[in-house]
Amino acid sequence: MSKRALTIGINDYPGTDGDLAGCVNDARDWGAVLGAQGYEVSTLLDAAATRDAMVAHIGDRVAGASAGDTVIITYSGHGTWVPDRSGDESDGRDEALCPHDIGDGKMLLDDDLHALFDQRPAGVRVVLISDSCHSGSVTRGDEADLDPALPRARFLPPASWMSLAELAACRGRPAALMGGMTRTGGDLLLAGCRDTEFSWDTQFRGRPNGAFTYYAIKTLHTLLPGASYQQWFRAIRHYLPSTRLPQSPQIFGSRSARHFELFT
Repeated sequence: MSKRALTIGINDYPGTDGDLAGCVNDARDWGAVLGAQGYEVSTLLDAAATRDAMVAHIGDRVAGASAGDTVIITYSGHGTWVPDRSGDESDGRDEALCPHDIGDGKMLLDDDLHALFDQRPAGVRVVLISDSCHSGSVTRGDEADLDPALPRARFLPPASWMSLAELAACRGRPAALMGGMTRTGGDLLLAGCRDTEFSWDTQFRGRPNGAFTYYAIKTLHTLLPGASYQQWFRAIRHYLPSTRLPQSPQIFGSRSARHFELFT
């Protein structure tokens, strides 16, 4: 059995006004965590994380795995949407991750991810951790580590990169964000927030990070050996949502998948 991971972090979005600060740190942090768990880790940062590179690296890890292997993909960057052309989205939109070359109209659709994950051989476990756009309800969470600087949403409005013709085709459609990401395939999706919310790019103790990534990694150190993804998720929800970080992390997958032992 092998364990392979790909961590993606994009702060730099040329041709848009949407640069972020914490995504590269997120990717490096996930790489350190997964490396310590015995994963062979590859990382795509900023200019290396083009659409073509993301497709190639995800496809290599998923299709190249064998029964009993585990593949984990982490993504930190912007999310966006485009008009749905296949008719499979009730809101008329396909949700997408934003590669470095989104300014050239390149995006990674939820449909693309589904097709990539469908290449996995039988018996391969696939986990996607997405700290990107979604956003919503405000409750009280522990904010002791959060710096006072205002956070930035990890959502890239289509108007910042989409053509006027494409934008015109979307008028009057509902404003749901990343709902389609729940259909990407694989065993588990851990998302930074609901499909009506944003994930936040912010700063903790002077260091930029995504809020979901920061608390996900922080809580790993509080879990007992053999803890499950469901137990990890419950620990994260101690911190999110909070007053200044109104995002509700989500976990999608079968009951048995939620109770997989972490990183096995």
